[in-house]
Amino acid sequence: MADQTQDPAPGDALLVPVGESVTLRNTVANAIETAAEEGFAEAHFVTPVTWHHVGDVDRAAREAVRRLLDRVSVWADEDTPEGGPTVRTNVIGSDEYLFSPDDYAAVLAEYADEHEIERILVDPEYSPGGNVPLLRPMEVALAKRGFEVSEAPTSRPVRRSRLTRAGGALQFGLLFGVSFLFYQLLGGFSIVTGDSFDFFYELFSGSLAAGIVAGTLYTVSLSDRTRIRSLLPQFVRLVLFVPYLLYEIVKSNVVITYIILHPKLPIDPRLTRVRSAVWGGPALTTLANSITLTPGTLTVRTEGQDLYVHGLFAGAREGIAAGSLERAVRFVFYGRRTAAIPSPEERGDYEELQGPDAAPAPPDGGEEELP
Repeated sequence: MADQTQDPAPGDALLVPVGESVTLRNTVANAIETAAEEGFAEAHFVTPVTWHHVGDVDRAAREAVRRLLDRVSVWADEDTPEGGPTVRTNVIGSDEYLFSPDDYAAVLAEYADEHEIERILVDPEYSPGGNVPLLRPMEVALAKRGFEVSEAPTSRPVRRSRLTRAGGALQFGLLFGVSFLFYQLLGGFSIVTGDSFDFFYELFSGSLAAGIVAGTLYTVSLSDRTRIRSLLPQFVRLVLFVPYLLYEIVKSNVVITYIILHPKLPIDPRLTRVRSAVWGGPALTTLANSITLTPGTLTVRTEGQDLYVHGLFAGAREGIAAGSLERAVRFVFYGRRTAAIPSPEERGDYEELQGPDAAPAPPDGGEEELP
């Protein structure tokens, strides 16, 4: 069995990022053959993690990655000739939020630099971002970092459209339904309240608009593969989340009204940065938009898990530091077991970038003078 724990000694090695694909078996065989022919001492098969969690969220995803590496290890052992390269397997990026091609390139480059690897071989069907096509941009980002990147010459199958891939129709249908309902909401649900002409017009125009939105965005808006068994619990928790969000909005509106009517206008605007403990596009988008919808706070920018939030008054910033909305969003997407995760302030993931506690900028934009 391939070594999965011992740190390899520095030397010539081949790095192969792996993931579930139809050409994975051929890629493993080609990697071992390439390493043997070119005299590499080691072949490293690594998997950048595609789950992002705290605690025991999504245990099935962790087990799937372990099974993948075990399978790769067995295949590599079968293909390695006598005196061939040592095979090693590892999970990388477990402490990072991987979103963009550069994120995947960064964790691969870090691993390669640590083990003095210069050559990277990739599976031509490898999809590090799930449904989102990141392979080519990731290869470019690795090449810019000075690595020699090539694709395994495996036989490519006939590509299926994304709609016919596993989970593709479900993702399309889910976004279509949400878009159709949102269209009807904007139109005051005249499909129900109007006459027969309104019904057919709203049905046609709503279906057309929802079809365009779903057809162009379902692999982007729903980049993680949708699982039917998790949809219903998430929907139920979302229904419970909406009244809580409305309560936070009303409460903040009351505070904002008081501030506006107060003669001294007691505002204290500052920019803060919080590293959120939620993962995946839908969860991060929900958190960022929920913060923005709550008067007194505005999500200015996101970088991975980092949210840059403008707080108009101290109470708004205290709510961000306490992580009440973050905890509610985790409840929606991951369930009740994530409620025990400490708040951003307790984790050390909250920082005020402006205000009395922030470092003052040097005068005239210059460098600070050394004593």
